[in-house]
Amino acid sequence: MTDDAASRPRDRQPLDAESDRVAWRLAVDAAGVGAFVWDLVSGQLRWDGRLLELFGLDEDTFGGTIEAFNQCVHPDDLPRVSAALERAVSTCGDYDAEYRVVLPDGGVRWIEARGRALSDQPGGPAARLVGAAYDTTDVREGEARIARVLESMSSAFFQLDHAWRFTYVNSEAERLLGATRVHLVGRSIWEAFPAAVGSPFEQHYRGAADSGSPVSFEAYYPPPLDAWYEVRAWPSPEGLAVYFVDISARRAAQDALDRSAHRLALLASVSEALTATLDPVEGVSRLATHLVPELADWCLVTLVEDPNAADWRRALRDVGWAHADPHLEPVLREYASLRLTAMTDESYLALTIREMTPVLMETHAAEQVAAVLVPGPARDRLRLLDPASAAVVPLRARGRTVGVVSVFRGPGRPAFGDDDVVLLQDIGSRAALALDNARLYAGQRDVSEALQRSMLTEPPPAEDLEIATRYAPAGDVARIGGDWYDAFLQPGDPATSPDVVVVVGDVVGHDVEAAAAMGQVRGLLRGVAVHSGDAPAAILSGVDTVMDSLQLGTTATAVVARLERDAGLAAQHERGVSVRWAHAGHPPALLLTPDGAVTLLAEVDDNDLLLGFDPDVARAEQVRRLEPGATLVFYTDGLVERRDRDIDAGVEALADLLRMLAATTEDIETLCDRLLEGMIEDRPEDDVALLVVRWSPGG
Repeated sequence: MTDDAASRPRDRQPLDAESDRVAWRLAVDAAGVGAFVWDLVSGQLRWDGRLLELFGLDEDTFGGTIEAFNQCVHPDDLPRVSAALERAVSTCGDYDAEYRVVLPDGGVRWIEARGRALSDQPGGPAARLVGAAYDTTDVREGEARIARVLESMSSAFFQLDHAWRFTYVNSEAERLLGATRVHLVGRSIWEAFPAAVGSPFEQHYRGAADSGSPVSFEAYYPPPLDAWYEVRAWPSPEGLAVYFVDISARRAAQDALDRSAHRLALLASVSEALTATLDPVEGVSRLATHLVPELADWCLVTLVEDPNAADWRRALRDVGWAHADPHLEPVLREYASLRLTAMTDESYLALTIREMTPVLMETHAAEQVAAVLVPGPARDRLRLLDPASAAVVPLRARGRTVGVVSVFRGPGRPAFGDDDVVLLQDIGSRAALALDNARLYAGQRDVSEALQRSMLTEPPPAEDLEIATRYAPAGDVARIGGDWYDAFLQPGDPATSPDVVVVVGDVVGHDVEAAAAMGQVRGLLRGVAVHSGDAPAAILSGVDTVMDSLQLGTTATAVVARLERDAGLAAQHERGVSVRWAHAGHPPALLLTPDGAVTLLAEVDDNDLLLGFDPDVARAEQVRRLEPGATLVFYTDGLVERRDRDIDAGVEALADLLRMLAATTEDIETLCDRLLEGMIEDRPEDDVALLVVRWSPGG
């Protein structure tokens, strides 16, 4: 070995030809590859020992011709293999085929063969085909097992290549996709299912392919599939594998559950809104705003005010409406003011009331409604509102129709259906009962209030005395109570004019019974005072005695004040006036002096026990002389007491307000109004009686 050879690295020394052949043969043997040569001139087919072994043959049992090879190939695969051979020979090209061979013992083995047709001269015909083959049975059986698993799956599965073409589709996927694998394999998913383009399917599939990460999602595919799918997709070297199941039934059940929960929530909301007020018109208005836009684009609610009217149109009044589009609200308001008089006897509203059944217009609602309106402004407004579908439902309670609700949807919203009508009927029954209750209560309230006001008579004319009175019923449920005021003349000294007695009282309770009891107590006090001519404390004691004797079974607070004129003065304008009073558990009156000062018309321990407890209780009495122009303010606790303010704080607030108004309000009628406005605004929590008296000598 030369120095150069010795210094050359061992890994760079070339193999000799024999070593190269040995290494190649070892590699071929290790891979289990057999070789073949087909002499196209002589027709002889030569196989090496490895290939003979793959076919289960030997030199003696193999015929050495292409016909002998064809006898070994499985009959189902022979046409495809022969075509591949003919193509390679005719083009001097490559040969590639995978096929089954039938072994002598009847077994089957998968073989994959590759080769090339060669020519002995440039451009000449193929003279031989040289190639190799190896056993792919294990691979094929593994693939078959996988295919069997995929085919037996209850879930759908398909494989896409990198060009988004189907390469495999199992039987469940065929069923769910409505197409066979023969139709799908080789086609692009975007071509086979065009609605997937631009949908969540494409978004997630491409996202998984780009990111290399699996994705999971739910999506809906429109008709003809018309189904919801739960999809899992994961990328692989071959493309994208997709597993999916039809969850339409589950989604339908969930949607039904959601609709049911939504329906219950809507019913609860409507019920709460309707029962929160006893004003029928306000309740109807709330119904309209709860249905829009939740259930309809716009809505009209109609009251049946006189079911016995000769003309059914005169019995109706549209009192509630709402529109989801604020720009169309004025149009709807105009339509509501016009439509009833424009309706013909064939109108859907008349039909609903007459037949007491709902009317459903699933399509062409604008044309159907317009057809029962006389030409004119109402029909024009309807065209602007442009309803596509409508439902009209009667509101029935206690065997009669108390109203009608009409709901409408535009073209951009699903049409009303039977389920919507059922929901509207449920809402309507609740609304009707609440509405009827409110109307019954309103009727009773109006009668009670009229009765109570009838007992609150006008004060008598009195020389040099101005008297103003106010009564304000409560704004909530307990509207009628036992509050009252009174002013009457009580004969006194013949040398003077009759004294004036003023009373403000409150029978305990807030209902019709309290109002009736108030009438009894008020009448008793008047009678005792006028008949006896007693002073205030004695009057209260007399009333207590009579209440106990008659067993009225009620209690009341009251303040009685008598305005007494001085006797013996020649000139009338020189006479003075004193106020004498007694309390029976009642809030103290206020005294406003001409200089603007406000004080309590009360002294320590002068507020005695309520009427109706003890007829033998001793009652205190106080007296104070009035300055000319002095003003007395008597009231019930509803003026000063609220949920967030106790009575003492309320009396202080009233005194502050009276002090502030004194400088700017001379007329006591205006003073009464401003006191009510400042203390209770327009929603008193309790009923209020107020009496203001001013001594104005020579006025």
